[in-house]
Amino acid sequence: MTTIETRPGTRAWLGLSVLCLATLLLAVDNTVLMLALPHLAADLDPTATELLWITDVYGFMIAGFMITMGSLGDRIGRRRLLVIGAAAFGVASVVAAYSTTTTMLIAARVLLGVSGAALGPSALALVAGLFPDAKRRAMAIGVFTACFMGGAAAGPVIGGLLLESFWWGSVFLLGVPVMVLVVAGGLGLLPETAKSTGSGRLDLVSAGMSLGAVLPLVYGLKELADDPAQVNAYVALGVGLLFCVAFVRRQSRLAEPLVDLRLFGDRSFTAALLILAGAMVVQGGVYLFMSQHLQLVEGLSPLVAGLWMAAPALGLVAGSLASPVLAGVFRPGLVVGAGLVASAAGFAVVLAGDGLGALVAGVTVAFLGMAPVGALGLGLIVGAAPPERAGSASALAESGGELGVALGIAVLGSVGTAVYGGSVTSPQAGGSLGEALDAAAGLPPAAASALVAQAQAAFAQGLLVVTAVGTVLVLGLAVLSFTLLRHLRPIGEQSHG
Repeated sequence: MTTIETRPGTRAWLGLSVLCLATLLLAVDNTVLMLALPHLAADLDPTATELLWITDVYGFMIAGFMITMGSLGDRIGRRRLLVIGAAAFGVASVVAAYSTTTTMLIAARVLLGVSGAALGPSALALVAGLFPDAKRRAMAIGVFTACFMGGAAAGPVIGGLLLESFWWGSVFLLGVPVMVLVVAGGLGLLPETAKSTGSGRLDLVSAGMSLGAVLPLVYGLKELADDPAQVNAYVALGVGLLFCVAFVRRQSRLAEPLVDLRLFGDRSFTAALLILAGAMVVQGGVYLFMSQHLQLVEGLSPLVAGLWMAAPALGLVAGSLASPVLAGVFRPGLVVGAGLVASAAGFAVVLAGDGLGALVAGVTVAFLGMAPVGALGLGLIVGAAPPERAGSASALAESGGELGVALGIAVLGSVGTAVYGGSVTSPQAGGSLGEALDAAAGLPPAAASALVAQAQAAFAQGLLVVTAVGTVLVLGLAVLSFTLLRHLRPIGEQSHG
């Protein structure tokens, strides 16, 4: 096994660039498909259910396999798993690009999701392994996080540019040259990190239980966001929770668990994971309503809306890069807490302002303030785990983020929908702004204008309530940060190695 020097040199930073390239593509691939949907729908003619599977199965597979892949990387080596995942991702990208049937495309998306789950935790754990010094590790994770956020912002823009000149499959082919570079760079630049001791065997029952827990939870939350009255959503949530309980009980009895529950005995680890998941709840809910507002209220095209939505994502990028610098001087708990207070101030701009400018500016400030949660929180989570458990800790961090986003979309989406339903008076307004706009298309001009105005005002009211809830949540998370993370010294004062 290669020994990593305490003070990283050029090789470590080049290795970081490889890992950033991988996470950048994962983020792009998560959002680039949105603009291509009309084009592939016209070509493959999927049913409404099949179209949902095409869009959702990628995220489902990433969320479902994250914990298993994190533990697998600890056992077989994270570089090895990263290279395997990157190669599989490249192959799946080609299959997706040249799919001739809906079934073929869904299968390719499944493989993309499983491959992405192998890449995510491995990449984050390898970043921690490349930079054992706390200060440099914080900076590296800040850059890593910034790349992920930048990729999410760039996805719709890249998709729009590709679709101007090429067919819908081009959005998938983007992954092929990137993953070739990741495989080559991984083999040439990345050292293999510490493997867990023991037999190295993966407990397949635990792996199945983790899937049985995460997949129903994510599915149930998504269905709940679409319609809070759906019985199957609550059934799925119940099944997921039962598997969660069974999974935790099994882990507590195993000598080599998939997830080492002793990690939660570290206050920094648990607090950072809780604050990270909570911030993702707010981001997921607010981002959902902002995207709908830009298209359904402001009347912007998906590409132009994507450009406007890039501003908050770039706020996250800037904050992710600045956070490690600030945490080198001030206590991390203070940086995270102060950022969350600033986030609340950004949401206050949305609540007090009016128009597109106030919305985008306020959300950008709010997301800038939440950036330290990801940039520093990931470092705290991975840094608190033993080196041989870094992959498992990384998977817990990323799974917490995935579930947080899904929970935010479901819960805050339901809050906004309830406010909408209580604000409209016309039965033609339906249960959402989209339904109202569809109904207005069949009405005389005067009646249509009145219905649209009423529905848009109700939606705007829902957006404000969601923002107010988000404000309360981030202030609560700030209190948690100030109290539970107050014992951490500035990163510059923490011991090296």
